[in-house]
Order: sequence, then structure tokens, then C-alpha cells
Amino acid sequence: MGMWIGCSAGAAELNWDDVVGELAVPVMQNLDLSAWGEVDVAQLQGVCRQVQERLQGEYVVELAPLREVAHALLPLMEQHAELQPYASWLRTRLDYLVVADELRIAIPPPSLELRPKPLPSINPRPELEREIWVKKLALRPILPRAEMYVPKLKPIFAAEGVPVELVWVAEVESAFDPQAKSPVGAAGLFQLMPATAEWLGLELQPGDQRLDPEKGGRAAAKYLKYLHGKFADWQLVLAAYNGGEGRVRRLMEKHEARRFDDIAQYLPAETQMYVPKVEATILRREGVTLADLGSRRR
Repeated sequence: MGMWIGCSAGAAELNWDDVVGELAVPVMQNLDLSAWGEVDVAQLQGVCRQVQERLQGEYVVELAPLREVAHALLPLMEQHAELQPYASWLRTRLDYLVVADELRIAIPPPSLELRPKPLPSINPRPELEREIWVKKLALRPILPRAEMYVPKLKPIFAAEGVPVELVWVAEVESAFDPQAKSPVGAAGLFQLMPATAEWLGLELQPGDQRLDPEKGGRAAAKYLKYLHGKFADWQLVLAAYNGGEGRVRRLMEKHEARRFDDIAQYLPAETQMYVPKVEATILRREGVTLADLGSRRR
């Protein structure tokens, strides 16, 4: 989508004004929502794909301009049965767009002093993201669907040897909507991709078992356990769950890193925010951090 600017390694040479100022936002161009009569379903699907592409970009602040578009799209999408699964996906990503805007403001502007001085990184520090997510979710009530599914999912996670607190990944992924679907094909409470789901033993035809909360939940628990066997750290596990095992491994090797914070700025924008959002969600719902989980099994 649009034009990507530079690479993460050069982030220190830019500030967020440079990025936002140079961005072309195609989803905003020629998209006069107020003038639409019959909603163009294909166009709305296309916009969702463009939002997904931006989420996979390098810079968190690139998400900020999409906030108003997403808010305008959701009511239109919810009017069409075929778009409601995508609306559920987009609704859970609204938080990223809102927080990206808050982080854009929170990142200090470049100094006006004449003497040479490094500009701030275009991506926020992980500590700042954690702080903002904790504040944002501090008063968020439990979703009705969570009250329905969490009691069923916790025994499944426990049986698979995974900390039961991780069932709250489903709040971040889908707001506990088993019908949620992403523009790139992830589906279900835990937004499993087709290839991952099949590898974990789920069937996609004739019925998609990812949409079954308990079968999808068991597969997600198995995948989280598998990733913990690879990374032995729940922050890195969640980064791999969202951003890809291979990508996380390559970044760790490239930067000789052992912690999520050491590679966070190089991950896709969504993943940079996904990990602290999951942690803040678990803190809100269970009163524990990912560090509290350690490597224990239940």
C-alpha cells in the first residue's frame, strides 16, 4: 500500500513528521463515504486489505492517518452479512490506529537547536507502548462473549500445558468473535492462518474448524506451546504468533538479541503494538504480566 519510506535501520534519521508528511494514503483518496448510495462491497474489502498492508509496514505512526477512515468504514461494513467477519477484524484493530495517533503525539518533536543532535526514533520505545496500553485498557469492561468463551477455553489451555491467562489473546485477535476473518485469510477466535491451522490438525473443508471456538482454541494453545519451546519467552512467543516465527528468529540472529525489546522496532507495526496490548489485556483481566507467567505450565 502506498510508498514505504526507508528501512528500520535508518529510523533514527527521521522523525514522524517526515514519514506522515511523505505518505500517500490511497484509502483516503477518492473515498467520499458520505456520497455513497449503494455500498461497493469489493471496494470495502479492498480498503481492508490496504489497512492490513499498512499494519505490516515498518512504522507505527503510519497507522495514525487510517483512524478516521476505519471509523467511517465500520458502520458500512456491518450492514452487509458478507462483510461482518471483516468488520469484526477491523474493529479489533481500531485500537492500534487510535494508539498510533497517541504515540505520534507522544514522540518528542526534533529539537530546534542549531547544534547537531540525533532525532528520536520513528518507532516508539517498548516501554512507552506498554505504558500507553496499560492506561488505555485499565477501565475496559469484559466483553459478553468473553464471559461465554473464557470458562470453556481455560481448561483446554491447561490440558495443553499452556498458562490459562493466554486465552485472552482471543480478545486482542478477534474480540472473542469466532466468525472474525482478516483480509489475508486468518480466521476464528485466535485468527489462525490456513496453513498454520492445517499444520495443527484442523480441517478447513468442508467446514472451517478454525471457526469452532474449542477446536480453534486447542490449536492456538498447541501453537503457543510450540513457539514457547522455540523461544522460551512469552513476549517473543507472541511476537512470533503475530509476526511470524521465521521473522522473529532472523531478527534475533541479525541483532544478536535475546529479548523482545531488542527487536521490537524492527518488527511490523502491528506486532510492535500487539505484544504490549496482549500483555496489558492479561494484566487487566488476570492481574499478571507475561513475566509473571514465566515458563510455568498449568
